[in-house]
Amino acid sequence: MGNTESGFGNRYGPWALVTGASDGIGRAAAELLAARGMNLVLVARREKRLRELADRLSHVFDVECRTLPIDLAEPGATGRLIAELEGLDIGLLVAAAGFGTSGPFSEGALLSEKQMLAVNCGAVLELTHRLSQGFVARGSGGIVLLSSVVAFQGVAGSAHYAATKAWVQTLGEGLHAELSNQGVDVICAAPGPVDTGFATRANMVMTNAASPHVVARETLAALGRKRTVRPGRLAKLLGLALTVPRWARILIMKQVMAGMTKHQRPPATTEQQS
Repeated sequence: MGNTESGFGNRYGPWALVTGASDGIGRAAAELLAARGMNLVLVARREKRLRELADRLSHVFDVECRTLPIDLAEPGATGRLIAELEGLDIGLLVAAAGFGTSGPFSEGALLSEKQMLAVNCGAVLELTHRLSQGFVARGSGGIVLLSSVVAFQGVAGSAHYAATKAWVQTLGEGLHAELSNQGVDVICAAPGPVDTGFATRANMVMTNAASPHVVARETLAALGRKRTVRPGRLAKLLGLALTVPRWARILIMKQVMAGMTKHQRPPATTEQQS
């Protein structure tokens, strides 16, 4: 099973690990990788959705799919995941698991912020550290990290989420420079709004969101060619804002986030409006 096509498949095959595979960018990436003949380890919280995806990809593309229903926010979860990979020749990591929060930082639930830190940063740290060792030893491999357009400046109304993505972006840039001469390709995908379940969980309203398939396709196409890719038209447009001073970008993103979270603010009373 898993007849990897020449080029991409031979470079990163035979197995790919995709986190956040039950929805959004992770699911789209899994579908694209299966179409290229790669066997998959699919990781997400929702076991039923994972199994349905695995069954479909196995049937359509004749690849082997293993499902690991794991919540990466739980203590020790990433260690258990790594233990499950024992004996598999993983050549590609797509770290798509992640979620966001929004609203005033001081009013947010600390537990949710700590869980977000564990998923967006802690799990990425452990997985990239462990798998990069094998990639370096074999002289080939690929690492796809999910950054964001919010990673390049502070973002009022989503301060901690933006900080986690800034961490991912910085890690990816450093690993790209560090591992490129050892046969390991590293790329950061920095999309804008994406049409996934992210907005609902983050309590945000997004418009002009990109398709997760567009994000996944453009990211995989740029792997091995770019350090950072901004998939989707809006991400490319917002990327132009990086030419303005950082303080101006902070103000711009404050206004963007205010628009996405205005539904969270209670309507003003008559007295407040006067």
